[in-house]
Formats: sequence, C-alpha cells, structure tokens
Amino acid sequence: MQPVRIAENIYWVGGIDWDLRNFHGYLTQRGSTYNAYLVIDEKIALLDTVKHYLFDEMIERISSIVDPSKIDYIVSNHVEMDHSGSLPMLKKIAPKAGIITSPNGQKGLERHFKEGWDYRAVKSGEVLALGKRNLHFVLTPMVHWPDNMVSYMPEEKILFSNDAFGQHIATSERFDHEYHLEIIIEEAKKYYANIVLPYSEQVKKALAAASELDIATIAPSHGIIWQKNIADIIANYRTWSNNGTQKKALIVYDTMWKSTEKIAHAIQSAFELGGYNTRMLNLQHNHISDIMTEVIDAEFICVGSPTLNNNMMPNVAAFLTYLKGLAPKGRKALAFGSYGWGGQSIGQIDEVLKSCGFEVLDGIKVNYVPGSDELKNITEKIGEML
Repeated sequence: MQPVRIAENIYWVGGIDWDLRNFHGYLTQRGSTYNAYLVIDEKIALLDTVKHYLFDEMIERISSIVDPSKIDYIVSNHVEMDHSGSLPMLKKIAPKAGIITSPNGQKGLERHFKEGWDYRAVKSGEVLALGKRNLHFVLTPMVHWPDNMVSYMPEEKILFSNDAFGQHIATSERFDHEYHLEIIIEEAKKYYANIVLPYSEQVKKALAAASELDIATIAPSHGIIWQKNIADIIANYRTWSNNGTQKKALIVYDTMWKSTEKIAHAIQSAFELGGYNTRMLNLQHNHISDIMTEVIDAEFICVGSPTLNNNMMPNVAAFLTYLKGLAPKGRKALAFGSYGWGGQSIGQIDEVLKSCGFEVLDGIKVNYVPGSDELKNITEKIGEML
C-alpha cells in the first residue's frame, strides 16, 4: 500500500475500490478510487479521507511517510461519506487535528457524526498557512452538494478539485499520462452526466474561478490525477456545462412483443437518413447510468414504451425519473409506442418529456403490430420533422 508522490512532500494516500460496481444507482464497471492527499510541511495536512472500509489502506500509506498522529489539519472539501467516512477512525488516531471545512461542511459533518470536533469553517479567499506552502479555499456550492469547496496550492500549482473533474476508475496508475486518455474522458463524461449535470450553472461559475488560477495539476477526489491533459478536461467541462450537443439521436425504449421495437427501428431509419448518429438503447439491456452518458451530447431523445396496465413499462418510468432529476437542457424529444386498447403510455411519456423542458415533437402511437406501410410512414413523418 505505497503512497504516490505528486510533488515534493505531497502524496496521494487514498484507497482503490477495485470491486465497486454500483455507486447509488450509477454503474461503475471500472470500480473507483477515493483520493486523499497528504501535504508535509511545517504543518501536516490531509486533504479528505476515504470510504470507511478503505481506512486501513489509507493509514498504511500515510504511515509509510509520517506518524498519522502528527497530522495537524484534516481538510474536508466535501461531506459525502465516500470522502468523510473515515473521519471518526482518523480522529481517534489524530485527536489534535483540526478539521478545515466550509460553513455548510461543518453543519453536514456535525449532522453525520454527532462529534464535538475542532472545526474551522472557511469562506472563499481564506488561506491556511502550512509553512512554505499555503492552501487557498474556494467555495463551490452545489458542485454537487451545498458544502463543496476546492483547495488550491499556488506554490505547486495544484488544484485539489473535490468531485469536479473526477472519474470512477480503479487503477494503480495515478496520472493521466499513464492511462488511456479516451477511457479517462469517457468515465469523466459518465461522472458528469450522472452526478454533476443538474448543477451545470454552478459548474460554469467554478470554471470561471478556476480560469484565474495557474494550474499544473488537478487532483480530484475520484480517479486519475490530471497533469498532461488539463486543457482537454476543462474544454470538455465547458462543453458539458453549456449543454453542447452533437447531431446525435438516442432511441430509448422497452418492448413486450417487439411492436415498440419495430417503431424504434423505423425512427432510427429516419434519423440515419437525416445524417444523425444514432444509438438504439433497449432498457432491458442498457443501464440508465450508461444511457445518461449518451444523453449528455445528444440532440434528440426518443423514448418508447408499450402500454402495460394503463401505464408505461416500469423500466421506462425509471429512466424518465432519472432523466428528469439530472435535468439536461436544450434537447428535442419524441414519445412513441404500441398499444392494445388504452394507449396511455405514449401520452405519459410525452408529459414527462415536456416537464423536462424539452422541445417535444408529435408522438408516434400504433395499435398492436405495425405493418410495413405504417413503419414506412413513421420514417417519412419523422424525416419531415427533422
């Protein structure tokens, strides 16, 4: 359990969660890391901790550098338990360590742990002097909790960015030049789509603040540390926070007897003829968190379901609930499906898509099994709308 040197007397001492596959409803097929960072100076500071079951791994890494009882400060950039879960155990080892956090962070930690710890609540612009180096704090509320903040060390040009710029990847490689960049970007995109997307306006403010800093390293709370490709991830964050889309259409659906699936293929044909890249995403085989990764840059979201007991299929309802909560903006949408007698599902989908603020096209509704002429007409109808 070796630490990883980031700069002189600055180390990654976090934990690698090789087996994590579900992060509160978000599939993490590549696992994750919980990143904690140790700074050795006249004062010793630990930035964040790890999930409680990786505490021993973190302490082993810290202990190979310094006696953990000598830690002077624990900087809690974020209250969420994947970052703060080890605090009670760490405070038993380092009882004199003061906790540096935001005002909302102090409230959150008090509510989580019910301990009378020594807190210092900081505001944007406040500085913690460690000796030769300093930590400057910038509050970034709602990226993605009210307590969030980031810490910047100007002497080393390191931004400890909290959840911003993170990814769920379990790997022994720590830096972006050591790992496959396309995978890092894909996982960063999935992370943004499933966690950060609802707070894009706040991300824009955080990016504006970051643009004033001289940054050589971005050290996030999850995944790979950015050094070589900082411009790439910041450019992607700008695109994602501005809800930038490509000429791309998603066809997301569930089906019982393949009738709704036939409609889905007819819709796909229309988009292909219109020059769109398409994704066929059957909810029986695609997880909603993976679909959200596709949503983040799609211009069109087409959602289909047959009618089951006067309702849409449960998979479709779950996807729409998840989609609405993540609140992508500036999309176009379409409801479709087959039905036996009631046909309520299409109207229900249409209503949710409108409530998301999307520009919603006229829905497609077919009784029982669509024939070849009906499918051709659907393709032509969609083509005329594009």
